[in-house]
This record gives sequence, C-alpha cells and structure tokens, in this order.
Amino acid sequence: MSIKAEEISALIKQQIENYDSDIEVNDVGTVIEIGDGIARVHGLDHVMSGELVEFSNGVMGMAQNLEENNVGVVILGPFTEIREGDEVRRTGRIMQVPVGDELIGRVVNSLGQPVDGNGPIESTKTRPIEAKAPGVMDRKSVDEPLQTGIKVIDSMVPIGRGQRELIIGDRQTGKTSIAIDTILNQKEEDVICIYVSIGQKDSTVSGVVETLRQHGALDYTIVVNAGASEPAPLLYLAPYAGVSMGEEFMYNGKHVLVVYDDLSKQAAAYRELSLLLRRPPGREAFPGDVFFLHSRLLERAAKLSDDKGGGSLTALPFVETQAGDIGAYIPTNVISITDGQIFLQSDLFHSGVRPAINPGLSVSRVGGSAQIKAMKKVAGTLRLDLASFRELESFAQFGSDLDKATQAKLDRGQRTVEILKQGLHQPQRVEYQVAIIYALVNGFLDDIPVEDVVRFEEELHAYLKQHGSELLNHIRETGNLPEKDEFNKVVSDFKNTFVVSE
Repeated sequence: MSIKAEEISALIKQQIENYDSDIEVNDVGTVIEIGDGIARVHGLDHVMSGELVEFSNGVMGMAQNLEENNVGVVILGPFTEIREGDEVRRTGRIMQVPVGDELIGRVVNSLGQPVDGNGPIESTKTRPIEAKAPGVMDRKSVDEPLQTGIKVIDSMVPIGRGQRELIIGDRQTGKTSIAIDTILNQKEEDVICIYVSIGQKDSTVSGVVETLRQHGALDYTIVVNAGASEPAPLLYLAPYAGVSMGEEFMYNGKHVLVVYDDLSKQAAAYRELSLLLRRPPGREAFPGDVFFLHSRLLERAAKLSDDKGGGSLTALPFVETQAGDIGAYIPTNVISITDGQIFLQSDLFHSGVRPAINPGLSVSRVGGSAQIKAMKKVAGTLRLDLASFRELESFAQFGSDLDKATQAKLDRGQRTVEILKQGLHQPQRVEYQVAIIYALVNGFLDDIPVEDVVRFEEELHAYLKQHGSELLNHIRETGNLPEKDEFNKVVSDFKNTFVVSE
C-alpha cells in the first residue's frame, strides 16, 4: 500500500489549521518554612494581600505578610501534611464566602461550608469577606427601633436598626442569653439574624442551635461557628464571613441583625496569628492594628439611605471582661468604636437580678431616636429613678428612721427592679412592655406587695389580651400611648380584680 504525498500534506495542513496554542501561566511558589499553621513561601512575587493560595495537597491558605523575599501564609485547615519544598499556587481570588437565602437555617464554618450534616449548600453567589464600609452619603440616621423583647434594654438602652451596640461583661453573666432572646424576638419583625460563634465549645453552640430550632428561630437565622478546636485563622475570619453574609441581605433592602460572640476571642486569635507571623507586639502583646481589626468590621453595620434600598445591618458585638474591668485594651477599643454599650454585672446576676444589666453604666448613643413615642413617654424617668433608688438603698441600710418621701422612693425602686427582671427565652412584645411600665410609673403597683409584682404583670398581660386588645394594637401600630383616661380605666379595672396573696 503506497502513501500519497498529497494526502500527507493535506493531513498536515488540517492539523496546522486546528492547532490552538493554549499557554497556561501559573504563579507557583515553594514552601521554605512551615509550623504552627503558618507557612513561609518563596516565589509568589505577585500575590495580593488576602489572596487565597492552594498547597499541593489541596489545603487552602491566605497570604498575609507580603515581605521582600517571602510571603507569610496562614493555613486554613490541617497543616500536618504540608512539607518544606511543597508547591504553592496562586488562585487569583480574594478570600470569599457563599451568600444568599440558601444559607438561612444552616450552620456553617468560617469558609461558608456546612457543618450541620444537612448536605451541601446550593448557593451560586459569593462575596469577598473584606469589603469597604458604606460611606457617609450612603447612610441615613438610625430612626427605626430594633426591638429586643428585653424590658430593661428596650426601655432604657434602646437599640436602633443599623446601630452597633456592645454587650460587655464577665463570663457567665448572661451575655449569650441576651443575644438569643433578641434573635427569638425577631420572629415577627422580618429581620434576618446571623449568630457568629467564635471560640465557643461545640456543645455550647449545639445548645444555642437547638434553642433556636425549638422556638422556630432557625427559619430566619444563619449560624457561623468557628469552634474552640479550630485553627486561629478561622476564628479570626468568622466575624468577617458573618458580616459578608449579612451585607448581601442589607444591600437587597432587608434588615439584618449580626451577633459576634465574642470579639475578645477573635482578638486573641488574631494576636496568636500576628505573633506567629512575627509582627511586632504592642500593648498586652496585641499587634498595632488590633483596633483596625474591629473598626473595619463594625463600621460595616449601617442603616442605608433610601437611594441604596433602605436596608440595615445591626451589630451586637460581645466583649468579655476580666473581673469587671472595662478599662482593659480590647474593651476600651470596642467601646470607642460602637454606639453604646450594655454592661452586665456579675454582682447583679448573683443577687438574682436577671438580665443583670447595670443601667448606670449602660448607654445607647443613638437608640433614643429609634425608640417608639409611647416607650419614651413611660420610661423617661426610669433610669433616674433606678439610680436614686440604688443610692438610697445603700444609704437606708444605715438609717432606721426614713421620712415618707424616701420610703415611697425605696418602695417604688423595689417594684421597678422586680418589673425589669425577665425569664430566660421569654422576650416581650413592645406593647406589653409599655403597659406594665405605664402601670409602674403611674403608681398602680405602689400598694402591691413586692412578691406579687411578677404575678401582677402576668395577669395584667392576660387581662389586656382579653379586654384591652384595641389599646395594645394602638400602641403597636401608631407607636403612641392611648388616651390617658382610657388606659387608666383598663388598668384600674384589672387592679380591682387582682387578688393579693396572703
């Protein structure tokens, strides 16, 4: 069989025509040092700060220190299989997480991967975890309340949508309970909640998730969990992942609440990371940019202007204090970034005042303009009354003979303290809060024994539900108090039916 020359030339021409030159350029570096979750990589000259890189065994890392002859990479996963001399490739992607409705009701890690065993998350959208906070012109003043359902907060340290309100206190003073109750209270408020757990025990987080599930709150909540056993980089990234998921909803005109529990552990993880990257330590061994760590996170909370869709992202950062010291480095930093703080005191907690909020040290710098008119009217003097009661209480321990006015103040103060106590996972709608505080400040409880005050409140709510529903609706819908005579009549009628225990 002879081969014809023209056939060969036709074949060669065909091959040349179909030849497509694909040149693939990869930026590849080499691991020169590895240990404690940090790799030093040589050869990635064009890598970006915060860019994801991939090690030869598939584990991802994030470029942090861009030095003259090497790059410090934090490893986002197990690092025991990585060896010196291994290849590292650039991905060209900045660290990002999946976002969107598909995440609601799920428990994810700092990278947005599901950890609840309910299968993969079919999300098509992603957002970079670091984003520029909305500018001055993109925002508007906080003017809408975020009802927490907790009487002492909604009456004295109100929180507005788009605000950053710090929750600060020692360990075991009920900080997480406040966050959970606030999330539970958003059931009918059309607010999407994101609970970011940083460095907590897995058993604690599963308890929180179970509580949310039992109360039906998981239907509008995303849980981001960076557990205590996770590497430090994941604890550092968790809050940024949470706020990025929230921003997706905020920029689509929705209202979001993000809880960071807690930023002290994030700062400690960042300190660990920075020291391993050999960045110079400053006060309390924290790196110099630890203020920027929290400010660039919390500044992303905002109430957007109507041109931008009018969405909002409210941040509730937590900080744990040691022995009530709010003058330590991280607490003072975060206090200066936020719009107020709610201070929980262990003395109050142990004496049975729960939630153990100290109204004297707690403040909301912008929440007053977000409070509904009815609450503003009834709770106006509450903080002063409580402060003077605490002062008189310590003074009255030494004196036996008290004049009538002082005794009346003490009696009113005791009843105020009782009214502001609240059971666990029992958030109250704002109209019920207004009703009981109205009864308190208008003297309806002055002759009720202190031990009957809680029962009085429960029965008043039940009575109003039956006989004063139009008054409750009026408060809820208009935000104003009903006619004084009408309100007084309903409360008086109830009081006449209330039986004092012997």
